[in-house]
Amino acid sequence: MASTSEPGPTPLVAGNWKMNGLRSNLGQVHAICAKIGSQRAEVMICPPATLIAAVVEASHGSALLVGGQDCHQNEAGAHTGDISAAMLRDCGATGVIVGHSERRTDHGETDTIVRAKAEAAHKTMLTAIVCIGETAAQRRHGATLEVIGQQLANSVPASATSANSVIAYEPVWAIGTGLTPTAADVAETHAFIRRQLNERFGAGGPQFRLLYGGSVNAANARELMSVANVNGALVGGASLKADDFLGILAAYTR
Repeated sequence: MASTSEPGPTPLVAGNWKMNGLRSNLGQVHAICAKIGSQRAEVMICPPATLIAAVVEASHGSALLVGGQDCHQNEAGAHTGDISAAMLRDCGATGVIVGHSERRTDHGETDTIVRAKAEAAHKTMLTAIVCIGETAAQRRHGATLEVIGQQLANSVPASATSANSVIAYEPVWAIGTGLTPTAADVAETHAFIRRQLNERFGAGGPQFRLLYGGSVNAANARELMSVANVNGALVGGASLKADDFLGILAAYTR
């Protein structure tokens, strides 16, 4: 299902390295930086926190944006092992992922916590990439739209605008499995998300970027990125190697 010809928000392709990457992997960043700038999309890499400053340095002078994978909802305090939005900003990050399904599942993050983290990002002038998505069981029970509607309403704060927030739909059952919804399924879900944003944010709703995530790769990127209301991708494993990531970005070659 092709997108409409009406102008929309500038696409964003963000790579989530998750708990992968050492300084020895910075060559992949250099390779990505050397090949971006001509695409009609913004490009971001979200490395582990240990590499944020190094990736910022490695990408200096290029079009690459750098983000974090999570932040604490508080500005500072006795939270051993956590990282605040201000710390990410201090390292040079301009965005942060919040509410990824792996955080919701592995760390018990609720919509309330995700909303607070997005608010913390906004206060620190970071773009919050707010993740929503249904599990396989929820999908089997036909609850996809109900689940993501609830997550969208409760995870996205009132402070959200199209300038400081991005919504990433990631069907949990598709992440890292090689499975993807059909283009028609993605179109239905993204159209629903867009309607919810339009109802809540009025004239600002159409300008929110809606990313699709879940086993995005070079082979399926062009089809998925052409679906109406898909304004980019949140990429997992395929962002770890420059060639694979650049293959996805080719969907936005001018």
